[in-house]
Amino acid sequence: MTAHDSRGSAEDKLQDLQAIVDAAVSLSPDGVLAEVLKRAKAILDADTATVLLLDHSSGHLVATASSGLEEEVLQAARVPVGRGFAGRIATENQPVILEEVNASNVVNPIVLAKGIRSLAGVPLQADGQVIGVLHVGSLTPRRFTSNDIELLKLAADPAVTAVQALAARTDRAAVTVLQQSLLPSRLPSVEGMEMAARYVPGRGAVGGDWYDVFVLPSGQLGVVIGDVAGSGLPAAVIMGRMRSALRAYAMETADPAEVMDRLDRTMQHFEPDAMATVAYAVFDPALDRVRISSAGHLPPVLAVPGKPARLADITGDVLIGFAPDARRHVTTVEVPRGSVLCFYTDGLVERPGEPLDDGLARLCQAMTSAPADAVCSAVMLSLVGPDVPHDDIALLVLRRQRPAPPSQQRVGS
Repeated sequence: MTAHDSRGSAEDKLQDLQAIVDAAVSLSPDGVLAEVLKRAKAILDADTATVLLLDHSSGHLVATASSGLEEEVLQAARVPVGRGFAGRIATENQPVILEEVNASNVVNPIVLAKGIRSLAGVPLQADGQVIGVLHVGSLTPRRFTSNDIELLKLAADPAVTAVQALAARTDRAAVTVLQQSLLPSRLPSVEGMEMAARYVPGRGAVGGDWYDVFVLPSGQLGVVIGDVAGSGLPAAVIMGRMRSALRAYAMETADPAEVMDRLDRTMQHFEPDAMATVAYAVFDPALDRVRISSAGHLPPVLAVPGKPARLADITGDVLIGFAPDARRHVTTVEVPRGSVLCFYTDGLVERPGEPLDDGLARLCQAMTSAPADAVCSAVMLSLVGPDVPHDDIALLVLRRQRPAPPSQQRVGS
C-alpha cells in the first residue's frame, strides 16, 4: 500500500467516525449506540463490537449493547471489575490489547465460546470517571495496533454521549413510574376537610418530592410533605423507603416529633448518605388544631378567612440525615373553620438568582381561603404559569370546611 493509499484509508476511517457524530443529531440514543458499534466494527475490520457499562452497586460490567456478540446482551453477561479483559480495562482505566484470547485472560465464557481470538478495548469515560468499556474482537488471530486503539478511542466519544442520553431517558422513565406509584392515587375522604394536591416534575431529573395523607386508627389525620436531596432514581428510591417508614411509625405513636425521630434514626442507619426535608403534621379528630414537626422543611402557609395569608410560625429542626440525635420539636397551629393550610416543596417558591423570601411572599399573596382545588389552581397559575418548572413541585392544600348553613343542614325527624 502506498503512502497515499494509507492516508486515504485513514481519512476514510475518520470520515466514518464523523458520520457517527452526525448521526447523533437525528437518531435516538439506542440508534446512536447501535451505529457506533456497527461503524467501529467496520472501521477496525473487526467481527464484534460491544459496550459494557459499569454497575457501581454490584461492581460488575454489564453487557449493554453489541454488534456480532449479541449473546452477551441477551444473556445479561456480567464481568467483575478487576478480573479478565474488560475488568482490567475498567480497573486500570487504560486501553488493553489481547493478541491471543484464552481462559487465563478472559473470564466471560461467551467470548471463548464465540471463538474470538484477539481483542482490543478502551475505557468509556464521563467527567473523568470510568462508566464502562468498549471493545472489538476478531475471529481470526489479529495484532491490533496503537492506531487501532486511537480510532477506538474516537469511537468511544459518541458511545459515551449515547450511553448518557440512554441512561437519562431510562432513569427518568423509571423515576416517573416509581414516583407516581408512591403518590396517593386518591386523597382520603374526611368529613369536614377538603383536600387537593398537585405534583409537577421539573425540567431537570425527576427527584424525591412527595406528599402523603392518611387517616390514623385514632381518627387523626396525618399529612406529610417531603423532598429528598438529589435527583433521579436514587432519590426516588429513598423517597419511597422514607414514605413507607414514616407511615409505619405514624401507626405506632401520635407524637409527630417521635415519628420524625424514629424516621431519622432509621435513615441514618440504613441510608447514611441520604438527607431530606420533611414536615409531618397531625390534625386532631376535630380538625381544629394541627401539630407539626418539621425537619428543615419550609413552613406551611395558613390562610384564615378575612386575614392575609401568612407563613405558619413553627419551630424548624435540622434535616433528616443531617445530625445524629437531633432534637425534634412540635408546634401546634390553630385552624379556624374555613381556613386553608398549604404544604409545598421548594420547587414552588425557589427561583435561580432570586431571594427565597420573594417566592414565599408570592405564595402568600396567591393564597386565599377559597375551596381547596381552587386554591391549588390559583397557586400553580401564579407561581408556575406556562413555564416548565426548574425543579419538581409537590403541593398539598387542606381546607377546614365551614358548617353548612341551617337551611342546608339535615333536620332530624
